[in-house]
Amino acid sequence: MADQYARTGEDKRSTGMPVIRWEEPPEGPVVVLLDQTRLPTEEVERVCTDASALVEAIRSLAVRGAPLLGIAGAYGVALAAARGFDVDEAAVALSGARPTAVNLSVGVRRAASAYRSALAEGGDTGAAAAAALVAARALHREDAEASARMAEHGLALLDELLPGGGHRILTHCNTGSLVSGGEGTAFAVALQAHRAGRLRRLWVDETRPLLQGARLTAYEAARSGMAYTLLTDNAAGSLFAAGEVDAVLIGADRIAADGSVANKVGSYPLAVLARYHHVPFIVVAPVTTVDPETPDGASIEVEQRPGYEVTEVTAPQVPVAGAGGGIPVAPLGTQAYNPAFDVTPPELVTAIVTEEGAVSPVTAEALAELCARSRQVTIS
Repeated sequence: MADQYARTGEDKRSTGMPVIRWEEPPEGPVVVLLDQTRLPTEEVERVCTDASALVEAIRSLAVRGAPLLGIAGAYGVALAAARGFDVDEAAVALSGARPTAVNLSVGVRRAASAYRSALAEGGDTGAAAAAALVAARALHREDAEASARMAEHGLALLDELLPGGGHRILTHCNTGSLVSGGEGTAFAVALQAHRAGRLRRLWVDETRPLLQGARLTAYEAARSGMAYTLLTDNAAGSLFAAGEVDAVLIGADRIAADGSVANKVGSYPLAVLARYHHVPFIVVAPVTTVDPETPDGASIEVEQRPGYEVTEVTAPQVPVAGAGGGIPVAPLGTQAYNPAFDVTPPELVTAIVTEEGAVSPVTAEALAELCARSRQVTIS
């Protein structure tokens, strides 16, 4: 079995440059992103000078992951305000760039609200733009803090469910520092287990169709010196059957009020496998991912991606011939079903871990109580 063994020495952050940052060069403010479509072969930054450029970066997945999308959305509003563009128009465009990820609209609303409040209080557009930037930076900082707390709560839950350490964790998509102001959500828990000497193996689903597991999670695991092994998505069942999985840890792009979880497509089959094999299925996400306005899983809008993401593959420095700029792997004209996410019902979720603690069993009442407690903490 192909393997990657842990290295000695200090852990490294998953990437050597910030995933997102605000800069103010002489020609005007910009948002600078690590272009995740170029990983793992190269670390290249993309500079966004206006909200429309940021919208394109979000749609193309140059910047992605629920918490980071919230941060990007907030910075996008601040950028529009600072550059003198229509803030309301920018907010609408940013919020609609990826409909399933609720954090994106949360971040946009937070910065836009700060902008409007400053105007209502008699400030000029410059003061309002500064207020939007303060809100974006605060969200960025809070997400980093939330990430650290989620890691602690998640590891405590793992140790409670699986005493003795030696955890063999299966994860899906990418949930590390590439999606967060900190070290991530589900990946941050695995990283905490690694640092505590309690991670035996991180099983990394390659995650079709865009290979966020192979390209990004394996990249972060390697940079962190973790023991990890990459597998095709449809090989997960054989791992469960062989008794090689102790827990499944995933992130979330939206959690409905009843506890239904929308995450990268392929998550729901893992939940079914985990239930059959009596393996904990744990979702790790900040409280901002819980959307009380979405009553249940059937109400979650699932983003449909272009078919060429399935019918073509991309490779650096290789001539391309497909409509999407990749190498065709299916006959010309093949139709593809390509939802970005699927929805896991709450009865298949062992626990939802947030920065405010874990919810188990997952019920609408427990989630509502958690959200209320989080609001109280924020207000105080």
